[in-house]
Amino acid sequence: ELDGVESLSLLKNTNLCFSVRNPLSDYETREKIVFNPSETLEQEEGDREPPHHFAVRWEGQKKFSTLIVLDEEGAKSAFKKMKKKGGKKKGDVVDAPRDMTADDSGEYVPVLAMECRGIEPYEFYPLGNEFKVTSSGGAVFEEDVDLSEGDWGDYDEENDEAVGVNEFESKIIAV
Repeated sequence: ELDGVESLSLLKNTNLCFSVRNPLSDYETREKIVFNPSETLEQEEGDREPPHHFAVRWEGQKKFSTLIVLDEEGAKSAFKKMKKKGGKKKGDVVDAPRDMTADDSGEYVPVLAMECRGIEPYEFYPLGNEFKVTSSGGAVFEEDVDLSEGDWGDYDEENDEAVGVNEFESKIIAV
C-alpha cells in the first residue's frame, strides 16, 4: 500500500537477494544469494552461456544453471515470445516490469524480469536501498528506503506530507 507516494521504483544498480532452488530437486537450494543486476559474472574464454548475473552447478549436473536479469528490451522480447507460445498461466499478471504507481496501491506490479535456466527463484529478501520512492509532491527518497520489515515511512518536508510504503510483499511468478 502506498501512502503519499507517486511511484516506487526498483533501482538498477543495487544488490538484490533471492533464495533459489533446483527445479528438478526438492532439497537443493541456495539461500539468500546476492547479485547486482548491473554486473554480470566474469566468464571464461569460449564459454557458451550468455552473460549472466548468477550461476550454480547443481549436484550431478554438467552445466551451470544461470539467472539473467532482463533489461526493458529483453523483458519485452521474452514476454512477446512467451505470449506466442501460450506460456502464460491462467490468472497470472504478465506485464513487462515497471514502476509501481499510486494507482497500483494494493496490487501486485512486476518490477523485475529474470530469465532462469535450470534455476528457480522462490523468495525475495529486501536488503534495504533497492528502491526509490517519489512522493506525491515530487520529492525523491533514494537512501534508506528499507522495506526489509515490510514498511517504510518518511516525511516530505517541502510538501508537508507523510510518505510511506506499508505491508510490502513480493511474489515470484514463473512464466
